[in-house]
Amino acid sequence: MDLPYSRIKGGVCAARGFLGSAISCGIKDPKSDRLDLSLIYSDRECLSAGMFTQNRVKAAPVRISQIHLRSKKVRAIITNSGNANACTGPDGMQDARNMTKETARHLNLAQKEVAVCSTGVIGLPMPMMRIEPHYEALVNGLEDKKGNDVAKSIITSDTHEKEFAISFEIGGKRIRIGGCAKGAGMINPNMATMLCFITTDANVGQKCLDLAVAQAVENTFNRITIDGDTSTNDSVIVLANGAADNKLMRRGSKECGDFCHAMEFVMNRLAKAIVRDGERVTKFVKLHVKGARNDLDAKKVAQAVANSSLVKASWNGEDPNWGRIIHAVGYSGASIKEEFINISYGSKLACEGGLQGKTNPEVLRNIVSKPEFEITIDLGIATGTHCIYASDLSPEYVEFNRSEYAYWKQAKRDGLV
Repeated sequence: MDLPYSRIKGGVCAARGFLGSAISCGIKDPKSDRLDLSLIYSDRECLSAGMFTQNRVKAAPVRISQIHLRSKKVRAIITNSGNANACTGPDGMQDARNMTKETARHLNLAQKEVAVCSTGVIGLPMPMMRIEPHYEALVNGLEDKKGNDVAKSIITSDTHEKEFAISFEIGGKRIRIGGCAKGAGMINPNMATMLCFITTDANVGQKCLDLAVAQAVENTFNRITIDGDTSTNDSVIVLANGAADNKLMRRGSKECGDFCHAMEFVMNRLAKAIVRDGERVTKFVKLHVKGARNDLDAKKVAQAVANSSLVKASWNGEDPNWGRIIHAVGYSGASIKEEFINISYGSKLACEGGLQGKTNPEVLRNIVSKPEFEITIDLGIATGTHCIYASDLSPEYVEFNRSEYAYWKQAKRDGLV
């Protein structure tokens, strides 16, 4: 059956009434001309919702945005890449406040109508002297064709921008949802450093919007993992401005259910794009756990397997080593019976009843040699299920993440440390 969605261009600016802008400030490297400061803005009032990292160490912009989103009236988001503004103390909090204050002043908004997000190196003071001269240019550059520029400006170790947008019909009105995301490392469920910004012109009630965001995040961004690390800066912010002029969608209505499904569809595409672009990954793995005592036990198993360094290394080596998988199942904390466990690569049994399956190992190796494959773990106890999208762990990942010393040297030259 065809999905009732049409893919459209525009990314985070695809929805009517939303504008974007992005410029280069040289936040991480003053000699670079890459886009690293961006703004998303609705030309009319918005409802807003968001979800943030569950890491107890939270970056200053996360704390400020959480406060501003309490009003549910955020209509602009300013974002920088290259510096996370995390673990920067009171000065970092003031820097984040100033970013919202100056953005609000130039847009003639209340400060609480502006959210702020940052991504990059943790622990370095923000080079505000590079950001402060550019607020006016950022605002003056707002256009409805700048969605791709915004998507490019938020990436750090990503190899490419990630954006997606759809249109669909509800109640005889055409509605648009678009967004962009970044993330390639420090990705793990519990708001798997990632950022995601979604805009929609749907006329939606606050309770319906909150439900749509919570459900979509749980079923998408909370079901991906690259390296098992939960960031200090993870943020998903959704803005809805009602420009589609459809009948107000209230929680509990069929229209709200349709809207929730569409929101999840968009976030799912962005979440999968993050895993596929993981830092130096070579495999995209759909890991499905079923037959668990309950959904929570299935989630425990999925996370234990997907985050096992040994399992991920075997995927990189194209080795169908089900023994590493079952050992992770055993320490997951879920209720299991070893003799009931079946493990399949694709549709081929590698482990049956906790023992070596009858499938020829070369058949299994052919499956894991592909860039994308699926593994199913059937615990054989009850009906609990969970699905995670994961990646392998490569030697190149280790090499890529060995040092961020160059950034600290630049900060020292700037007099920030």
